[in-house]
Amino acid sequence: MGDHETKLAGMTIGDLAKAAHVSVETVRFYERRGLIKQPPRPYGGIRRYPGAFVRRIQFIKHAKSLGFTLAEIGDMLALSADDPSTCGEVQRLAEDKLALLREKSEALRFMESVLETLLADCRRHSDSPCHCPILEAVEEGIEGPVDRPLKPRA
Repeated sequence: MGDHETKLAGMTIGDLAKAAHVSVETVRFYERRGLIKQPPRPYGGIRRYPGAFVRRIQFIKHAKSLGFTLAEIGDMLALSADDPSTCGEVQRLAEDKLALLREKSEALRFMESVLETLLADCRRHSDSPCHCPILEAVEEGIEGPVDRPLKPRA
């Protein structure tokens, strides 16, 4: 069978994985999560995946790289590009994701600041083997409102 005939008949899971630059286990995982449908296995044969699945897996990978969860990606895949209301729904998903990423970014900046402060304190007290500011801070905990950056206890 030539390349053209193979593409018309579909690809094996290995061919699909290779074309999409993922592992076979990733394809199976996406099947279990309902992001791609597992084609039926013909009696005595092997499953054949349509070429369009390569693009679908690439969509999933690109959406993951933007921070979308597999559940959110499933929601996006369920939307029809032909439906005018789709763009608004995708925009809402993207706005929610951006807000979450900004919160996470703020939390990471806070953690960076606290660790820098604790390390500076460690360096100032490096001559005291009985005193570890990092362990003390972790044991004592960090105070502050839940929705705001926290400050280490003084």
